[in-house]
Amino acid sequence: MTTTRSKRWNGNIDSLKATYLAGVITQMDIYGERVQFALVTSGNGPHYQLTNTAGKKMAFDGNHHLHHPEDGEFAPGSATGVFTLDQIKLAKAGGLKTTRSSTGRVTRASGPRAPSAATRAKDLVDTEKYEYFKNNRATMPDTIGEHSNEITAMMRAGMSAEQAFGEVLKKYF
Repeated sequence: MTTTRSKRWNGNIDSLKATYLAGVITQMDIYGERVQFALVTSGNGPHYQLTNTAGKKMAFDGNHHLHHPEDGEFAPGSATGVFTLDQIKLAKAGGLKTTRSSTGRVTRASGPRAPSAATRAKDLVDTEKYEYFKNNRATMPDTIGEHSNEITAMMRAGMSAEQAFGEVLKKYF
């Protein structure tokens, strides 16, 4: 007698094997760019449902074969949230993490986050300061680096790199 055992998958996308995700990516390339995984699984991996741009859905089993989903298999509470093709590729590379709500449902998938506006502004100041220094290194005193924080503060207050370096040179050299 053969029986199939089912168990509840934890819903963490980062727990799926890269080989399994490669099969999911293959099917997504063909049938649809969004995927949702069932939390109850058997076999190699969870069943999943692909959705294309027209809203048409196709379900696959853990072996990536067409599957006729049971009632409620992909209903809220029985399935993960929806993932994009890019998120699945990121998960395969090991860079996607998921979070779970207090009810146990996977609520959010995140990859590398975009930097905040403050971080981008700081990076812009640092880049501009470095470029100016690199282009004018020959004319700068050897100890100009001791005043780096002051130059940065002036640039964050609205001065250009040229103005900030000029102020420090007038003040200390």
